[in-house]
Amino acid sequence: MTRQYSDNPQFYLTAAAPCPYLDGRLERKVFTHLVGDRAAALNDILTQGGFRRSQNIAYRPACEGCKSCISVRVCVDEFDWTRSFRRILANSRDLIGEEIPPAPSSEQYSLFRDYLDSRHAAGGMAEMSVLDYAMMVEDTHVDTMLVEYRRAGPDSGLSGRGDGPLVATALSDVLADGLSMVYSFYDPAETKRSLGTFMILDHIRRARVRGLPYVYLGYWVEGSPKMDYKIRFLPQEHLGPQGWQRLD
Repeated sequence: MTRQYSDNPQFYLTAAAPCPYLDGRLERKVFTHLVGDRAAALNDILTQGGFRRSQNIAYRPACEGCKSCISVRVCVDEFDWTRSFRRILANSRDLIGEEIPPAPSSEQYSLFRDYLDSRHAAGGMAEMSVLDYAMMVEDTHVDTMLVEYRRAGPDSGLSGRGDGPLVATALSDVLADGLSMVYSFYDPAETKRSLGTFMILDHIRRARVRGLPYVYLGYWVEGSPKMDYKIRFLPQEHLGPQGWQRLD
C-alpha cells in the first residue's frame, strides 16, 4: 500500500476481526497515515473527530450495526476532585513524573512486559517484542511525550526528578486543545496505589498547567467491564452524532 502524506490523507478500511471488547461481535476500523509536515495538525483534527493514534496511524471504529465505542474527553477546568481521587493522589505523593521525549529504553520495556504478563496476558499486545515496543513509542510524527514516574529521592526537591526504579510510564500526545493518553503501564506489584487512575489524574493536572481544556481517554465501551473506569472522571464529554455532549 502506498503511504499517503497528511496534507492529502487517504482513508482505508480494515477487514472484519473479532471485537476485543464485546463477545460475539466483529470490529472494523477506518484509518489513515499520520506522516509529513502537517501530521500534528491532522492529528488534532482527527482526535477531535473521534480518532485515536497508534504509531503513525490514526484510526476509529467503523463497525456495521454497532456504535458502542464512544470517544471520551475529560473537562479539565471543572474536574470533580472527589474524595476517592484525592486519596489516590495522596497515596502516590511520593512519585514524581518527568516528561521526556518519546525514546524507548530497556527499563521501560521490562516494566511494560511485567505489566502485560500480569494484567493482559491474553490480550492483543501480549506478544509484543522489544522492537514492537520501540516502534510504539518512537514511530510518531506528532508532538508526543513520555512521562516516567519514579519515587522522590534526596535531591528531587532541587532537580525536580524522581529517583530509583521506574514505577509507571505514560505515552501521550500534546494536542492544541488537550493531552491525549495513547498508552500507559505500571508496576503490577504496586497494588495499593491505583496507578492507572493516578496517571489520568496527573495528566489532568498537567493539562491544567498548560492551559489545555481536555484530556482525551480514547473509547468508552458500554457493556465492557475493562472500560468502566473511564466513566468515573467527571465532568466529561462524549462524541455523538450531534458533536461533543457533556456528561455530568
